Amino acid sequence: MDPENIVNITHFIIVGISSVRELQLPIFLLALLIYLFTLGGNMIILVLVCRDCHLHTPMYFFLANLSVLDMSSSTITLHMVLTGFISGRSTISYGGCILQMYVWASLIGLELLILSSMSYDRYVAICKPLRYNMIMNFRLCGLLASVCWVSGFLQSLPHTIVVIKFSCYESIKINHFFCDILPLKYITCSDTSLLDYLILARWFLFTISPFLLTFVPYIYIIIAILKIRTTTGRYKAFYTCSSHLTVVILVYAMNIIQYLIPSSLDYKKLYTLINTAVVPLLNPIIYSLNNKDVKKALRRKRTAWCNISI
Repeated sequence: MDPENIVNITHFIIVGISSVRELQLPIFLLALLIYLFTLGGNMIILVLVCRDCHLHTPMYFFLANLSVLDMSSSTITLHMVLTGFISGRSTISYGGCILQMYVWASLIGLELLILSSMSYDRYVAICKPLRYNMIMNFRLCGLLASVCWVSGFLQSLPHTIVVIKFSCYESIKINHFFCDILPLKYITCSDTSLLDYLILARWFLFTISPFLLTFVPYIYIIIAILKIRTTTGRYKAFYTCSSHLTVVILVYAMNIIQYLIPSSLDYKKLYTLINTAVVPLLNPIIYSLNNKDVKKALRRKRTAWCNISI
């Protein structure tokens, strides 16, 4: 198709996860199931943190932020799969596509920053336990969360502005299940050299930096744990950060596979689906099944609901 014929873009066609007609219903049912469990699991975490006074601590404050982020990322991506099947339409307006791309890119960076803040919280809890309440006060937690949210939504602005300035496209079909930067880059006929530089700069500033801010504290945590003389003490110290460490490893492993390992766009769609659907689904499972405080809060709420019903 001649690029000059597609200068004024009004909408894009989303190809989706698969173009095979027989797979549309199974994909829809799987996406719906994952989305409902993701919303339900993260909503339970969010309600427990807000309503249970025993969970009014810095760790669960950041966990609540992570739950909001997970619900948002699943909604912004999976809703195209769900509404596309129900309505039979796979189109999205140009403005809607740009907005979706911007929000998704912001949430990716925001998640890494939130995990870095949680890592610092675990560092203070293990390495400076006597000063924990003084250091991790409400003011600092609010400041860290605010910086994470503002930085997350600012870091994706340059890429969005560059994409908006693309003057033409070779096709209006996006080989993805939502609007993302790379699929749009592949179909534009405009110069993408500036976008490539921005993607590289973003990788160093908002992926490598959060990576270091997340894992460097764990070096000190491991050293502090090894200095504990009793096995019970070491296990208890490691247990306090095991859930967070599991989520961190999962998130960074998926980001490395998605963005650094060369693969076809179809495989990248699969990796993105896992990153946008499965990881938000696993987060509440990891934090609830491997966390005594959350399980105790669930039991307290269940007991309270039973007493009310009686």
